[in-house]
Amino acid sequence: MSKTVLCYGDSNTYGYIPETGMRYPKNIRYPGKLQELLGEGYSIIEEGCNGRTTIHDDPIDGWKNGLDYLRPCLNSHKPIDIVILMLGSNDLKNTFHLTAEDIADGAGVLVDVIKGFTAEKQGFVPDIILVSPPEIGTGIRTSPFYGAFFENAIDESKKFPQYYKKIAEDKDCNFFDAAKYIYPSEYDSLHLTPEAHKTLAEELCRVVKNLERK
Repeated sequence: MSKTVLCYGDSNTYGYIPETGMRYPKNIRYPGKLQELLGEGYSIIEEGCNGRTTIHDDPIDGWKNGLDYLRPCLNSHKPIDIVILMLGSNDLKNTFHLTAEDIADGAGVLVDVIKGFTAEKQGFVPDIILVSPPEIGTGIRTSPFYGAFFENAIDESKKFPQYYKKIAEDKDCNFFDAAKYIYPSEYDSLHLTPEAHKTLAEELCRVVKNLERK
């Protein structure tokens, strides 16, 4: 029986192309690559949204709050066996004034919702892979997104792994540090290159397969 894997994230799950703002083809973006690698025994659900936050309302695009859409998403795709949760980069926007610790706490709220909602609605809790997002690139000053993100986001993003790892440990889910393997494009210091999508898919494939052995 096929296992359903929900990839819940922001523009780097959606597959935003740094140079054009368009979308990478399915066979380039990481969930599509992950589907290829895992094969027929898995069904990958892509739920990436540009600008999505963890639990905060964007003052311009309030509908991008990751918490608001999470329960409907879990319900429409159930039963879900694995959730890959990669959010937090957009919370570093200057408008929110959040620290890496604050953002990790927000991700922790999402983990709690996943656990509680799935226990009620599908009768079991999926394996959760909490992904600490990639760093903000050092060239953010020359990025088209400079103004939304400032230099302080660089240092704050480097603190993601320690706080996300603690949340994963406290809430008994699987931790994955994306920054160990990938880095954003030089063009905008935020979004992934095709090579980074490929690497992310390969590394997450290993994590998913390790879940089978538990």
